[in-house]
Amino acid sequence: MSEAKLWEFQGGIHPPERKELSNRTPIQRVPLPARLILPLGQHIGALAEPIVTVGERLLKGQPIATANGRVSAPLHAPTSGTVSFVGMQPYPHVSGLLAPAIVIDSDGLDEWTALEPCADYRSLEPAILLERIRQAGISGLGGAGFPTAVKLTARPQRKIHTLIVNGAECEPYITADDRLMRERAAELIIGIDILVQLIEPEQVLIGIEDNKSEAIDAVRAALGERSFGLRVLPTKYPSGGERQLIETLTGQQVPSGGLPADIGMLCQNVGTCVAIHDAVLLGRPLISRIVTLTGEALARPMNVEALLGTPVGELLAFAGLDEARMDRLIMGGPMMGFTLPSLDVPLIKTANCLLAPTRSELPAPPPALPCIRCGACADVCPASLLPQQLHFFALGREHGQLRAYNLFDCIECGACAYVCPSNLPLVQYYRAAKAEIRELEQKRHKARHSKLRFELRQERLRKSEEQKEAERQTRVEKAARARAVQAESSSVPHQETSLASRPTELSEHQKKLKIEASMAQVALKKAEKQLAVHPTAELEAQVAELRAAAEAARRALEATTPAAPSVSNDTALKKAKIELAMRRTELKKAEKANADDNELTRLREALADAERALHAAEEASNRPAPQLVRIDKRPVDEKLRTLKTELAFARADLRKLERDATIDPAVLESTRTRLAEAERRLAEYQSE
Repeated sequence: MSEAKLWEFQGGIHPPERKELSNRTPIQRVPLPARLILPLGQHIGALAEPIVTVGERLLKGQPIATANGRVSAPLHAPTSGTVSFVGMQPYPHVSGLLAPAIVIDSDGLDEWTALEPCADYRSLEPAILLERIRQAGISGLGGAGFPTAVKLTARPQRKIHTLIVNGAECEPYITADDRLMRERAAELIIGIDILVQLIEPEQVLIGIEDNKSEAIDAVRAALGERSFGLRVLPTKYPSGGERQLIETLTGQQVPSGGLPADIGMLCQNVGTCVAIHDAVLLGRPLISRIVTLTGEALARPMNVEALLGTPVGELLAFAGLDEARMDRLIMGGPMMGFTLPSLDVPLIKTANCLLAPTRSELPAPPPALPCIRCGACADVCPASLLPQQLHFFALGREHGQLRAYNLFDCIECGACAYVCPSNLPLVQYYRAAKAEIRELEQKRHKARHSKLRFELRQERLRKSEEQKEAERQTRVEKAARARAVQAESSSVPHQETSLASRPTELSEHQKKLKIEASMAQVALKKAEKQLAVHPTAELEAQVAELRAAAEAARRALEATTPAAPSVSNDTALKKAKIELAMRRTELKKAEKANADDNELTRLREALADAERALHAAEEASNRPAPQLVRIDKRPVDEKLRTLKTELAFARADLRKLERDATIDPAVLESTRTRLAEAERRLAEYQSE
């Protein structure tokens, strides 16, 4: 195989590798844990949604949580057992905060669920391959944790012409990918074949650092006659960074704020490729991973294949941890890892290393001193940033300047802090600034969204009011036309018809007074209905004011309207009939609502006034008054009312208790007895 040209990215450092601690022995299998803790957020994006309940028995590989949104990944049971808890549990994060998780108690059988292997993967359509990868819950095993199926479709409108497989594993101490390539090179190449069938790139480049000679030989032997390009990279940190690896292999740079897909490239970690092989050919979801156990506090540093959810304390105990010698526990490498607050946290998909160093091995950094502006940080930054300026902007919380100086291009590799003579924790400043900017962006987004919703609601209300007003005007005009037609047809003599039609030809002032009188009458009726339901002194005063205003509006309208000899009398008669019907309806509603005696008296007086007004209108219209015979209802029987009230309360209490799933059955039975007794007493009284 001919040597291919390589490029060199800017910056970078050469820290002590210390890989010999853990790469000398084959990958080991750890004993089956008694309990597994499966956090729902083992990937970038939305948390997975649990689909199991406490007490449910599970089989190995069975789905236990489904992807919740486009950027998310499902979760599977790493072994057979029973769900013992769903809720907040320890999580591997520097904050030490708890996170949602599913806890499984192992039954020791390690019994698999039914799998769907596919030996002839080349017969599958790309969409089916992609769905198998998605359903297997695979996310980037290099440490980023981006859901693989989402990454494969990140830029569907752009053609991927180059597939890059990342086997650099540049960070000190970590050897998980090294041992994986040595021992499972055949599965790695088949996983790459599946990706090639899925995205059809023009070329495939595999990058491995030159300090992994055995892995290079194993991968070269597994390639066979394939045209994939195996590139041996010079050892330099952080050559395994996605952007740095792309530049080293192709000479191209990913634009600031962009993705590799923007320039037609896609990167996948070697561990992710092996997981794709297992998902497609064997039908196995991602339930375990290779993890490096290293550091001088361990008696037997090694690489192990461990089930996800295994407490890290059990893994370290398997490697012979001496807690007295361990200074701290780091998840990840010494450059980009973080300190774990507890040994109780579980292993997750993105954890490629557990580092247990002694104090002399990785001494704590000395106190930070003021920046001396030496520029060493800028010399080693692989992203061509100005770490010194970013540090000052982060201290001053100058978010605009941080964005202008491309803070989010920082890969947090730690090279700047490694060479800083003032021992400044630069990466911590950048992480805090990024988190603050993201939080402010989310708040601004929510504020914009809330403002938009408010404006849309105001617009809907405005249009609704305009529509109601237009409909009201239409009804007024329609009613006016109907009255005009009725007035014209009600009188036979032509002269009387002419006289009767004149009052309907209203001036603008008369129309305005008529509308005001109508609105005052509507407001009065609404207030009277409220008073009937909730009689208060304030409502009574309001009703009195509205009644006076309605009467004044009516008189003002009548003062501008000339009297008509016959039609006007008929109109007054019709109004009197309508008023009487309304007063009767109000009285009936008040009686049904059990209004107080004062309100009922007032409504009965109003009904009597309406009847007298109707008689007067009938006399004015020269029509004989009908003989009205009023029959007073018999007084309300207080005992009957009491029995009905008791029955209603008993019935309501029973319905309320029947909706409560936690109610004591004895209380429920007592309430049913009380309802039966109320029904019996009412029936006995009514039969007397």
